[in-house]
Amino acid sequence: MAKLIYSDLSKDIIENIGGEENVKDLRHCTTRLRFHLKDESKANDEAIKNLDGVVSVVKASGQYQVVIGQEVGEVYQEIIKQTDIPDDNVQIEADSTDTNVEKPKGNLVDRFIDFISSIFQPFLFALTATGMIKGVVALLGAFGLTTDNSGLVFVLNAAGDAFFQFLPVMVGITAARKFKINEFTALAIVVGFLHPSIRDIATGDVQRVLFKGTAFQLDSYFNVLGIPVLLPGGGYYSSIIPIIASVWFGAKLEKWIKSWMPKLVSSFLTPFLTIIIAFPIALLVIGPVTNFLSDLVGLGFTTLNNVSPVLAAVVLAVAWQILVIFGLHWGILPIMFVLLAETGINSISPATQLSTFGLLGVLLALSIKAKETKVKQLAIPSTLSAFFGVSEPGVFGLMLPLRRPFIYALIANAIGGLWIGLNKVVFYRLGGLGVFSIFNAISPEGELGSDFWNTIIAYSLAAAIGFAIQMAMPVPALEKNTDAVKTNASVK
Repeated sequence: MAKLIYSDLSKDIIENIGGEENVKDLRHCTTRLRFHLKDESKANDEAIKNLDGVVSVVKASGQYQVVIGQEVGEVYQEIIKQTDIPDDNVQIEADSTDTNVEKPKGNLVDRFIDFISSIFQPFLFALTATGMIKGVVALLGAFGLTTDNSGLVFVLNAAGDAFFQFLPVMVGITAARKFKINEFTALAIVVGFLHPSIRDIATGDVQRVLFKGTAFQLDSYFNVLGIPVLLPGGGYYSSIIPIIASVWFGAKLEKWIKSWMPKLVSSFLTPFLTIIIAFPIALLVIGPVTNFLSDLVGLGFTTLNNVSPVLAAVVLAVAWQILVIFGLHWGILPIMFVLLAETGINSISPATQLSTFGLLGVLLALSIKAKETKVKQLAIPSTLSAFFGVSEPGVFGLMLPLRRPFIYALIANAIGGLWIGLNKVVFYRLGGLGVFSIFNAISPEGELGSDFWNTIIAYSLAAAIGFAIQMAMPVPALEKNTDAVKTNASVK
């Protein structure tokens, strides 16, 4: 599409959506312009559909979506250039007096999916790419190359792992856009969680213990004005839920401060007050509450494992990826270390590691069967990531938005988990993700016993069942109204 056509198309789109004054905000994804309009009735759907360069029009999730295709970025930039519409793909400053802020639509599931998608979609391909790099590092590790003996692996590990370590920063940026708080104010709150001193003190000496001797024992490493600060082991690296909750709180606080702060000093006093109030509360209250929820989940699975190891394996295999979504899986990780330290074996990891293989099978089927371009673009690298044990790209990019494939993966994981539970599979060490976790089932004596072979069978079973179910079932549209898009595209 020539530059002149971008200019003309942008002008025609704005004219037919009711003019610039009818636009609340605008952003774009891989193929679509996503408008929030003040009055959708002012938009001329048919006129926009018939514009040269427009594939279709879709109305979904409170958005007026104009489907452009792979050149959507150029059209978006042209619209920004021609109008005074804020560049919402960078930052849109919230107006604390705006009474027309759109309320979430749909049922709770729809709203949750829309929320998660809005948080992860902007950095999804970067997440996928770094997940693939982590897979390469795992592959090299299988051949004896590690960060200790290879400079190349050291560099690749940093390139792949840094994004996951600093995932709170990425989540903080997109959450700031979602909650309409100044991005840099939000980041000031978020990076406080990641300060090296916070991480280091979380691995130091415990100063105070709350609920000592109970399942809810909490360790405090320092205090603020006599209030104990409770930190997860290793700090908040890779955290998601505490970050989202903290940014949401910061957004509410910033909006309230703006409502009474004199304009003359608002530019510096608003962020000052927001940060100095929000971060201590986030560290003292929000973080510990989410950490407590993780511990509660861990207690639940410990109890279940004591009652019925078979049922525990099935539940873990099914629930693990769901727990990862909410960041609640951290409550189970300490149990794995305790089991290894006390017994030399770990009965939890086989089921949790298996959980990526149901996803792997479904993602592989999507890579083969999907017709939608974006699904293929995400499914192929996500399959590779899942093979090496990195599930986030597939879960956040495809499984949650498509929904049904996620259910198919959980069904496959349940069957694989049942095999693990019935055969009482255990691991003898931690380390190695995805296909390389199989080596954790080799006994300390180097014996390829029943644990090793049953792990291979369970992983293969989950992947095969996930693949078979998805191949037998239709592929849901990642973007709604896909049929209309295809029909219109074929006409043009």
